[in-house]
Amino acid sequence: MAMQHLDPSDPVTGPVTADALAAYLRAQATEFLRALRAGREAGDGGPPARARTRAGENGSEESADAALALRRSARRISGTLHTYRPLLDADWSEGMRPELAWLSGTLGREHAYAARLDRLVTALNRLSGAASFSAQSGAASSAGDAAKGSLTVGAAKAGALLERQLTLARTRAHSAALQALGSSRFHAVADSVAVLASEVPLAPAAATADLRPLARAAHERLCDAVSGLPLITAGHPYNAEALIHGLSPDPAPHPQDAPWHQVRLLLRLHRYAREVLRGKDAPVDVRLLTAGQALNRHRDASEAAAAAASAARTPRIAPATAYALGVLHADQRHEVEAARFGFQQAWQKEAVSTR
Repeated sequence: MAMQHLDPSDPVTGPVTADALAAYLRAQATEFLRALRAGREAGDGGPPARARTRAGENGSEESADAALALRRSARRISGTLHTYRPLLDADWSEGMRPELAWLSGTLGREHAYAARLDRLVTALNRLSGAASFSAQSGAASSAGDAAKGSLTVGAAKAGALLERQLTLARTRAHSAALQALGSSRFHAVADSVAVLASEVPLAPAAATADLRPLARAAHERLCDAVSGLPLITAGHPYNAEALIHGLSPDPAPHPQDAPWHQVRLLLRLHRYAREVLRGKDAPVDVRLLTAGQALNRHRDASEAAAAAASAARTPRIAPATAYALGVLHADQRHEVEAARFGFQQAWQKEAVSTR
């Protein structure tokens, strides 16, 4: 069976006209409007999740699904406007892109905080549960038993601290999303998307354009960014240097993470560019999907580690709580390294298949 390539010009052998771009944007705008309508029908703004009835929980799930679909189409429209901007009306596309990014970011924060809390609590349970089992078995040394006991004692308080902090952040994000959805700014975005669903403002250059060179440029930007990553280091499942940042007083993001986050964004743009060329029935490139999933895990673990480090800097917390948060931070940084290793493995397979 023939191997699939990352090169966006293959297997598309002939020119792809701007009609494909217009059709893709119209389809995504239609999805945006459909998700908006579903969200309005589901409703939101009810009582806290723990107090909801079963019907209320179902409505909340439907609202969350609608928000996810809204974000998905907003990201695709924004990314497509970026990649193919020479073929679109400049004033319109440059004005619309930041508004779509604002909307997607605002709607995504609540879900991000909820997922981060779930990841951290699950990791705490795993770490403290394993420690309890080891201590009961008597297999560890007395010094190791003491450390594991500290983790068990501190894990509950660490989990409670994280839940307070991230639940508060999630509540604020939820309020911000509701406020955004009722704002004149959002209604202006929705009106623009509604127009896009029926009419795509193309530039004069689009009349004779071939989309493949612009899609190929998106692929080349991705390859250039990947070439700057330490893939040799990522070829090992553990990188001790990644833990140097640790729980330092500096609240800035981990210095190693930014290039990987950038590759994740460029990979997304490359994937959207491929969708434009191939249409809605395009086959999924499994290796590309695997690489993207690894970078998503990288992002999630990186942000979870930062949340653990931030919680550990809370004034006047107990030593056992700080210890548990330190172990949790290290655990998530190990997850970061595992995700980098997974991406490196997927990317090297892609590189081999395209030779």
